[in-house]
Amino acid sequence: MGEILVEVATDVAFAHGVPAQLGISGDALNVAAAAAAAGARVGLLSVLPDDDLGKAIAARIVELGVSPDLLKFRSGQQGVYLVHCDPDGQREFSYARSGSVGSSLCPDDVDPAVFPAAGAVVAGGIACAISASSRAAVLKAAALAKRFVFDPNYRPRLTSVEDATATLLQLAPRTFLATPSFPGETTTLLGSSTAAEAAAKLRSLGATNVAVTCGAEGIQLDGEGQDSTWVNSIPAPSVVDQTGAGDAFVGTLTARIVLGDSLPAAARLGAAAASLVVGGKGGTGFIPTLEQTRAHAGTASSGLPSEGAQPSHA
Repeated sequence: MGEILVEVATDVAFAHGVPAQLGISGDALNVAAAAAAAGARVGLLSVLPDDDLGKAIAARIVELGVSPDLLKFRSGQQGVYLVHCDPDGQREFSYARSGSVGSSLCPDDVDPAVFPAAGAVVAGGIACAISASSRAAVLKAAALAKRFVFDPNYRPRLTSVEDATATLLQLAPRTFLATPSFPGETTTLLGSSTAAEAAAKLRSLGATNVAVTCGAEGIQLDGEGQDSTWVNSIPAPSVVDQTGAGDAFVGTLTARIVLGDSLPAAARLGAAAASLVVGGKGGTGFIPTLEQTRAHAGTASSGLPSEGAQPSHA
């Protein structure tokens, strides 16, 4: 659940007449598309404009294997972002989303008959930050879900440290899986100096499982019934655009857990999917199939060291 955005991507700095590629993205859609590709049946709760643009976005959602049944259509302005990627895939963003129709998501949109029946419900800090009503919808979903997955996805341009921290602390006791990033989110929101410390803190606050993503190094896991475990990252075959890599990890990880994989095995596939996604342009420019993800995971050496093993920085 969350906001969908129209994406305008360029290979050079923004200027009049610069060629651009249109796409559909946003963290919620990126996660949903990755989860669908990983084998799950996925629905996406989001609000779109009730016009031709909204219909076109909904058609793209269906193309990505995601059910449109939970989509809501209302009068309003579609959110947009512009992104410029350099040759290394690093990005520069500019958003036009204030007051977007996507930010009108509210608790009444959260169906009490649907959300408890889902294998997992995924939401993020962006949905909590774009409006008070959207945040309330996330809180309602977390209370209803049997497995609530929360990606803090802290964005300083959308919310304050204090509000983002308060949201994380409020949701942690209801969270089946939390996926913060180290060091940015864990240091800022939790005051943790290591990934392992952040995972342990979230577990102490009530989160059942934690996967702390550590960029190009790997993932620190801490979960119910298992010791702290480190999973190595998997090198990307090519890097075109890093947009959506973290979302691909969250979507793949969640889908595979719901489908019965262990936390370390699911995280391994999530790491493989994330390293493939960056080979496409845009948040949903390339979504690998489960077969591609499994094959890519198999090309790397084992990323599951002995229990408790950690990278040098953790």
